[in-house]
Amino acid sequence: MCTLEKRGEIFFLTLTGDDEHRLNPAFIESLRSALRQAKDQSTRGSALVTIAQGKFFSNGFDLAWAQSAAAAGGRSAHDRLVDMVELFRPAVADFISMPMPTIAAVTGHAAAAGMMLALSHDYVLMRSDRGVLYMSELDIGLNFPDYFTVLVRSKVGSSAARRDILLKARKMKAMEAVAMGIIDSVHNSGEATVEAAVRLGEELVKRKWDGEVYADIRKSMYPELCFVLGLANKDAVASARL
Repeated sequence: MCTLEKRGEIFFLTLTGDDEHRLNPAFIESLRSALRQAKDQSTRGSALVTIAQGKFFSNGFDLAWAQSAAAAGGRSAHDRLVDMVELFRPAVADFISMPMPTIAAVTGHAAAAGMMLALSHDYVLMRSDRGVLYMSELDIGLNFPDYFTVLVRSKVGSSAARRDILLKARKMKAMEAVAMGIIDSVHNSGEATVEAAVRLGEELVKRKWDGEVYADIRKSMYPELCFVLGLANKDAVASARL
């Protein structure tokens, strides 16, 4: 599950526990609840840093939860997986709409939907000594949801990198990922990664940006992503600060 804590102007969204932080309906709702709290409590010049306890940042959708339905005689595993895909879509939209900069401190494995969770942030920092980025769908015989592929197209500039992510199911360590333009920086340990994320957050909050303007500009950068996420474009001119 998730917790939210505010220190100064920085919100800390923590994926708690030592498990794989797999995304099932309860986890997704906990994540969205924390984001709603951060949005409601935000002020001019806020930032959000996402961190995870344990070995994993997130290992994607909770396939065991989906499979348990069939064993119990309930809805099929496929139907439950479809449910999780559609429940996670608005969570990605929440990140794209957040009225503040967002920073992911990836201190463990981020696979499939877990990698999409990381890429939903404005900045992604990663430790070099442990953890990989990995889109596992091709290896396990699953199609990509439309918003997954659009998120990768929106956030990863290199066509070769996009090919390796989606059509090669490449497992990327931090140094490879930064060289491919997928993440922003690499750090020696989990602690160093979180410290760097906090430093970046502190630099950004000093700018005292208007959060709604920040969110509108972010959305304008990713029109295709906003379309598949159901986010309306806002045509407005913000008043300049004099």
